[in-house]
Amino acid sequence: MDVRSIRFRVAAVLAAAGATVATLVAGASPAVAGETPAAPRLSWQACADGPAGAQCSVATVPLDYDHPRGSTIGVALAKIPATNPAGRIGTVFINPGGPGGSGVGLALSGFGEFLRDNLGGRFDVVGFDPRGIGASAPLQCFGSEAEQAAYLSEFQVVFPYRAAQERPFFATSAELAHRCLARDATIARHMSTADVVRDLDLLRRAVGDRKLTYLGFSYGTYIGNTYANLFPGNVRALVIDGVLDPRLWSSGWQIKSDRVATQKEFGEFLRLCDAAGDSCAFAAPGGSAARWERLASTLRARPVTLPDGTTYSYDLLIADGTSAMYGPEDWPGYAELFDLVADAALGDQAAAGRIAATRARLADRLRPARDEPYNNGFEAYYGNQCADTQYPSTLAAFSAIGRYAEAGSRFGPYWWWYNTPCATWPTAPDRYAGPWTARTSAPVLVVGNYFDGVTDYAGAQASARLLPNSRLLSYAGWGHTAYGRNTCTTDHIDAYLLTGALPPRGTVCPANPNPFLPTAASRAAREAPRTVTPPPWSAIADHAG
Repeated sequence: MDVRSIRFRVAAVLAAAGATVATLVAGASPAVAGETPAAPRLSWQACADGPAGAQCSVATVPLDYDHPRGSTIGVALAKIPATNPAGRIGTVFINPGGPGGSGVGLALSGFGEFLRDNLGGRFDVVGFDPRGIGASAPLQCFGSEAEQAAYLSEFQVVFPYRAAQERPFFATSAELAHRCLARDATIARHMSTADVVRDLDLLRRAVGDRKLTYLGFSYGTYIGNTYANLFPGNVRALVIDGVLDPRLWSSGWQIKSDRVATQKEFGEFLRLCDAAGDSCAFAAPGGSAARWERLASTLRARPVTLPDGTTYSYDLLIADGTSAMYGPEDWPGYAELFDLVADAALGDQAAAGRIAATRARLADRLRPARDEPYNNGFEAYYGNQCADTQYPSTLAAFSAIGRYAEAGSRFGPYWWWYNTPCATWPTAPDRYAGPWTARTSAPVLVVGNYFDGVTDYAGAQASARLLPNSRLLSYAGWGHTAYGRNTCTTDHIDAYLLTGALPPRGTVCPANPNPFLPTAASRAAREAPRTVTPPPWSAIADHAG
């Protein structure tokens, strides 16, 4: 996730503390395989930027847990301190997903204060950048952001939707592993989620908590699931919201969900657009679903040329449709965008002239600018995902599964083809791929939305079945993740984090009102700090074409 306008400059704070977070440090002691590493010592100092009172630090952890007294790396942390010290319970760790999302950024972007206050000021809220990400020994595959942008521009499409596009897309994707492993192989070999979780357990010890309190979103649920299975006895309260089925993610078959999940939620976008009538810009006589199909078919045959000479093509339409599914709070804006594109496809030049600005405004909400010298979210995504999951190694195999993805929906290929860099990227030897059925020392709260187009409801159901000591909380609405989006789900999660109290079995929180209608609930959801955004690889859409 790219968080909104954070300017946190973690590295400057850590340098002032005498620590180097972005480099590997050779250990002075000989490696002792299997030894339990000591808990890091944390020196908290005021963050260089961020909300008043925020504190930053670095934890020194082993690069390789098979050799815990060998080389080390620094893991960056940011803390929003508890405001009720007399009633302080401990620390709640947070992760925004991705992979590639900055937990430091999430803590400092407003969400840390939002969560702390929801919990009555009784917890320190701590976000951490997982290894290889953000300010934690970041994997950097390019010499500069300009070099990164030049590579992204080599992708002529966001994803292949014609047979002739597949080979060049696959070839460009295959270059990424070579660039990353040639330039920064050391951290790239140690970016699996299992190692992230081992770091997290050291961080738990470093803050003095006997057991872990954790709230993870999207890919952060995979961190939570992995922790629950590697350290089942160390759980105090663990929430996973917007849940990946760990069996699909670890095996490389997340596409079984992706090929249908986005379409399921997008169908609701269209249904609710019709129900909202004139309040939805994309509504039209004959129904918005028919209008969408005409638009998609038209763009697949021929893109729209914009006044600046660039084009808006079918792959961008599908990418934008997918991005819309992250937050129903943004649906009115996306309906406006699709209305403009549909009119432009019929020859309306005035509409064509407004597409770029409308799209940029929506992108600013989803991927706000970061004031950092280098944003490594793109390569960090692959450093982690390819470490965890074995994908096919040939174009023929990717093409065959691409057809399977497209048979599920128009959105299926978008999700499938982004995995191609993993075709030439070796998995990490220390990755964890199950089993996923450990009984934890305290119940895990699993949260799923009926219409989540990114991590579908089936993922939450699967995790709740797999974890014998868990409880499923359902939200009958739309969007990716539930916390902060709906009062009912937020209140249940807060109560659980505070006291361990679980919602009654079978609890289903009712959906917010129609997102296209201006209501108090939709305004509140729009104003809540954003927790997740489209993954870093979606940046290809900003450069392709």
